Amino acid sequence: MSAAYDFLKECRYFWVTSTNYGRPACRPFGAAAEYMGAIYISTGKAKDVYKQLKKNAFVQITALKEGTREWLRLDATAEERTSFSEKQMMLDACPDLKKHFSSPDCPSFALFRLNDCRALLYTDDEIRNID
Repeated sequence: MSAAYDFLKECRYFWVTSTNYGRPACRPFGAAAEYMGAIYISTGKAKDVYKQLKKNAFVQITALKEGTREWLRLDATAEERTSFSEKQMMLDACPDLKKHFSSPDCPSFALFRLNDCRALLYTDDEIRNID
């Protein structure tokens, strides 16, 4: 998923859409990491997005590269991950998260690995699959 991850990091902010009672629920995120070929996102366990992803793991991420018309659509399933090492990796990759989660074993820290990803890059000239 390197190309999709690189695009997300370049955009800095992206939108995560989950399902809330059969309707889309979208919100901005700013933290993503790549580990062993997979993209990870995190949130707090008290947030609605956490509850929504636990109920329905299908997620869509969109991102627009600033100053361009290039944008990404990434469809995936979100799998909660609880391993200390994966959570530590996320905190190391996104130090701003430490403002919310003091350590990998913080009880409110939720981490999701994105599986079965399909990423499409949209430009003025084409739509193409990217990895």
